Amino acid sequence: MALYLDCNATTQVIEPVADLVCKLMVEEYGNAGSRTHTYGLDAKRYVEKARQQVADVVSANKTDIIFTSGATESNNIAILGLEKFGKETNKTHIITTEIEHKAVLEPILELEKRGFQITWLKPNKEGLINPQDLAAALQDNTLLVSIMFVNNETGCIQPLELFSEVLGEHDAFFHVDAAQGFGKYIEPLCEQRIDMISISGHKVYAPKGIGALVMRKRGYIKPPLTPILFGGGQEKKLRPGTLAVPLIAGLGLSSELAVKHGDERKKHASMIKEQVLELLNALGAKINGSNTSDYVINFSVPELNSEAAMVAFKDVVAVSNGSACTSSSYIPSHVLVAMGMDEKEINGAIRMSWSHMTNEIPLVQLHERIKQLL
Repeated sequence: MALYLDCNATTQVIEPVADLVCKLMVEEYGNAGSRTHTYGLDAKRYVEKARQQVADVVSANKTDIIFTSGATESNNIAILGLEKFGKETNKTHIITTEIEHKAVLEPILELEKRGFQITWLKPNKEGLINPQDLAAALQDNTLLVSIMFVNNETGCIQPLELFSEVLGEHDAFFHVDAAQGFGKYIEPLCEQRIDMISISGHKVYAPKGIGALVMRKRGYIKPPLTPILFGGGQEKKLRPGTLAVPLIAGLGLSSELAVKHGDERKKHASMIKEQVLELLNALGAKINGSNTSDYVINFSVPELNSEAAMVAFKDVVAVSNGSACTSSSYIPSHVLVAMGMDEKEINGAIRMSWSHMTNEIPLVQLHERIKQLL
């Protein structure tokens, strides 16, 4: 079996989380909305415990957390949910970046069709957004600023604290897609100027199909979101549907463990990254992006085609050449295009991503396979 190096696409569910999820599926399987018996009350307690566990990671209040099916749904609620308020208050300007995940880009494009004005911030060649560009783009009628934390393709870590300083007392809501950074980098997401944070469970060793949206109060007032789905009063009437108690509890536990073991996990991930960089330096590879996460590297080797490389690697390591949600598409990465990379570099770009559970990288085999392709 090839070594899994595609953790930015999804991660393995860690054993304590899997055990808890299984227990709540086959033993304590009550509906958190059932208040007439112990099964339902116990389920509700698991949900509220998880709400606190998620809130603790970002220094939020447990009442600021609603559970969703993942970061994609959280992004959609955060963005589309502001439409009514924006139109009522004549705040119809949105600022985002050219390197966001499709789960942010597409809802924003939908609002553009509905009459909103969009400013697209361009990254520099290293994949980073300049805070001064954000400052220059702000308008009196800016409703929303949506900038991701850690890029899913390059791993570039954006300076959230500097964006928060730029926004200061401006009325605009600040939304952060933190799918790749939640539970891995704690302090930046504790910045209180960030109004909304989107979270995905399966990027932090919890199951697929669960996520959360953090909605911080500003001046005791929450972001004025309206639901985009209807059919129940669950999750503060913002996200209807029966709560997935096992998955929610799993996300809660994985959040708690992320805080407890964060430093040792990051130390191990950094060691893996050093090993990979040693190999890539020997091959004359170009690293795509700077200020990157300890958990991922995006690189291009001169004259190496990523599609050919992935075929050559398939019995050694499992890697990617971009975002998992667009891996079936041959359209060039919009992230790498925005960074100004040339066609050869983009066609050769490979993403390797790992976790604290990743063991020694088969560097010798990888070196041999790449050399055979050059």
